[in-house]
Formats: sequence, structure tokens, C-alpha cells
Amino acid sequence: MKPQTLLLSMVWAIASVSQAFAVSNPMSDLCRLKDADTRSISPENFTGEKGKGGMATLETGTAARAARELGVGWKVNPYVHIEPGATFTLGETTGMGVINHIWMTPVGDYRLMIFRFYWDGEDVPSVEVPVGDFFAAGWGMGNEPRISSLAVCVNPRSGFNSYWQMPFRKGFKITMENLGEKRATVYYQIDYSLETVADYAPYFHAQFRRVNPLPDKVDYTIVDGIRGNGHYAGTYLARGANSPGWWGEGEIKFFIDGDTTFPTICGTGEEDYFCGSYCYNEKKEGERYSYEGFSSPYTGFYHVPYEGVQRRVGQYRWHIADPVRFKEDLRVTIQSLGWQSEGRYLPLQDDLASVAYWYQMEPHNPFPALPAAKDLVVSE
Repeated sequence: MKPQTLLLSMVWAIASVSQAFAVSNPMSDLCRLKDADTRSISPENFTGEKGKGGMATLETGTAARAARELGVGWKVNPYVHIEPGATFTLGETTGMGVINHIWMTPVGDYRLMIFRFYWDGEDVPSVEVPVGDFFAAGWGMGNEPRISSLAVCVNPRSGFNSYWQMPFRKGFKITMENLGEKRATVYYQIDYSLETVADYAPYFHAQFRRVNPLPDKVDYTIVDGIRGNGHYAGTYLARGANSPGWWGEGEIKFFIDGDTTFPTICGTGEEDYFCGSYCYNEKKEGERYSYEGFSSPYTGFYHVPYEGVQRRVGQYRWHIADPVRFKEDLRVTIQSLGWQSEGRYLPLQDDLASVAYWYQMEPHNPFPALPAAKDLVVSE
């Protein structure tokens, strides 16, 4: 074989391998034209139809008073109200495409504002999460962290952003239920594209759980009952530490495709799983604890100042570069573990709330019922 021919063969071989293991780069995608139509749903265009934005009238707009001297086209309907006990359809469409971005500013009790997503006309939701926890901000209005990650951004003051890619084939419906006793207000925008979705593309799912307090010597279940073919994409964990001392020694465990007593993946500690170390530089001065927070593309940690005894933290880990693959089933748990005297571990009975994010082919198992409203709220 001639040297030139051999070199060409090697280049083609390398290109083929690179293509097989290619990771999508949104920046590189910007220089590729695509057969897609951009659409956006907001209170100024509930249907996302082409050329139908900003048409609200002073008779129907929520901000009609502010726009009364300007009229149609001048921010007449930028938000919606959701009455106590009501469920509002934030957006609904038919066809095939991908949700690319969701921006939202909710006003109310985040734990009592339940976000639900339905794909392709399904009867049970693929996403059912309190709105704050969905955006990794589980400690309520006024306690929003600053998050600068690839999947979720939380910007001052309560600018919630999701960049999870969410394909659909026949359409989607997104709702919010207000379980609170006061009227809630939501500013939002759902940005999506109408385009062909590959047969192999799975659907986005997210499930919330909370236990307060965790029973003694019981592992906390982040998610269970996942059945099908897919991959785990991320974890958000809100912990309210009820005991003094360090709280993050527990191991996370992934039980994959038939694992029973022992998991395939077993971590070495809670802050290790969230890619920190040494107690997030925990320090105690008097009765006060301090930590060193961080927010990176894939992982993050924050501490919420609180005047009560409980310490409140949030942690996220996005498995974007390292998804956990499963073909049949998946269960994820984490231990709640601290320290006691003589260098012994101490099982903790903390307040734990979590969101599991994953992709799988449909159908999916129905989720367990959410806790009752009284068991969702964060104590003042």
C-alpha cells in the first residue's frame, strides 16, 4: 500500500471513531443549518403560533393597568396567576420537536407549586417536581442560590433556567398546580423547536422525593421503580441537617439492571459524589457553621443561612459527561451519615429532599404519590 493511501485510510479510520464517540457541542452546532422552526410559549403567546405573540388586549391582560396608556403590544400580559388549588396549563402543542430552554420566575411557595410535564399525550407525567427543586433551588423564595451550570442556571434574583433537552414526537403539555392557600404568580417562557426527532432519542424524566425526618439507620431513596432502557442524568439533593457536626459521610449507590443487596456503583461519601471534598471546607465558629460553596458546569454546592438550629444546603451533580446507563431497571439511594465519638459513624435523621433526572424510552412506571402539602413545605 502506498504511503499516501495508508495515511488516507488512517485519517478515515480516526474520523469514523471520532464520529462514533462524538459529544455534541452546542457551539459547533451554531455553524450548521438545520431544518427546524423556532417557537416559544409565554403568557404573551400561549400557543406558540407563528406571528401570534404580543396580541393580548387591555380587557384580558394581567398587566393591563401598567399598559393602559400604551395598549396592545406593550407588555400587556407578561405573567399568569394560579389560584389556590388550581392547575394551569403553561404550554401545550402538537407535533414533533425538542424543548431547548425554559425560563421562569415563580412567585409563591416553591414547594407547593408543582411542575408537571406530559409527553405525546401520556396520562401520567414524566416530570412531577416542586418548581424550586426542579431548578435546584429547594429552600424557598428568598433563598435562591446562584447556579451557573450547563443544565440549570439560577440568576439574580429568581431567574430559573433549564437547558435540559426534552424531545417529543406527538406534542407536550406542561402544567403547574398551586397546592398553597395563596394565589401564585408565574412569569415564564418555553423555547422549543419543531424538528424531526430520531427514533433512538429517549424522553426526559424528573421525580421528586422528600423524607423528614429520615428514620434511623434507613437509606434515603433518591429514585426507585425505573423500568426500561435509558440513562441517569443528574441528582439534586437538599439536606436539612438536624444534628451538630458533619453530615456528609453517606455513600450513594446505583442498583443497575437486577442488582439486589449490593449495587454496581458505590460512592465513597456524599460530598465526594457531588465532586467536593473535606466537608466543603466546613468551619464552626461558636454555634455557627460556614462552608465554601461553588457552582461549576457539572457540580455544585451551596449553604442557605438560617436562624434556626437546622443547617440547610443544596447540592447538584449532572451526569452529562458520565451518564449512568441502564437497560432494564435502576434504583438510587444515599446514606445519611455523620460522626460521633471515638471516630464512629453516626446515622442521621435529617430532612432530605431530592430530584432525580433521567432519560428513558417510554412507557415509564407511574411515580409514587407526592407527599401531602403539609409534608412538602419548608418550615420557617
